[in-house]
Amino acid sequence: MFVLGPTDLRFPPVDLASPEGLLAVGGDLRAERLLSAYRHGVFPWYSKGQPILWWSPDPRAVFFPSELKVSRSLRKTLRSDKFTVTLDARFREVMQACAAPRTQSPDGGTWITREMLEAYCLLHEQGYAHSVEVWANGELTGGLYGVALGGIFFGESMFSRASDASKVALVYLVRQIEAWGFSIVDCQMPTAHLFSLGAREIRRKEFMQQLDTALKLLNRPGPWRFDASLLVWE
Repeated sequence: MFVLGPTDLRFPPVDLASPEGLLAVGGDLRAERLLSAYRHGVFPWYSKGQPILWWSPDPRAVFFPSELKVSRSLRKTLRSDKFTVTLDARFREVMQACAAPRTQSPDGGTWITREMLEAYCLLHEQGYAHSVEVWANGELTGGLYGVALGGIFFGESMFSRASDASKVALVYLVRQIEAWGFSIVDCQMPTAHLFSLGAREIRRKEFMQQLDTALKLLNRPGPWRFDASLLVWE
């Protein structure tokens, strides 16, 4: 495990990570370091009271946009007027909702620290971090956020206060970024929820190849907005 210095923004090669995927410790969450991490296939994940931990797991959970699975029941929800969706409308609120305690998580699920909240809000202001908001009756009921570079979206977290709300956020995000030519969504860690929507695991070596290709595309800075035609579900 490598210890990052206060000024060095470089990361060691990801194949030097531990079997669990831990690559480095320390450093900070300044925008330059976060963007360097994502470009090198690395992301921060740690709990309050811990030093900043940097990960690059093998295998890696990803979505390829063309492989997104929409169940019959979810398709019915998408065709209804139950929810409306927006892009980059309430980034901070989405992050705060993702950071809220979760009863289904043994430790409360509050790994998004105040330091992390402020760091990603700054990335949002700089046009790199984005959020999807799902609304019902004027209330924020679901959403997700992540970072976009070139043709890859690095998904960070999602939340849901109503059945299917986070799934709706993901479906519309994938639909939009596929239209923009994005080739991959990084999900970082696998979950049954993501697998049910079409995510799968690939080896880290393949992920790094996909990342290298995706980073050759031009960045699409925010704020983002949905194409109106993509908000109509046939």
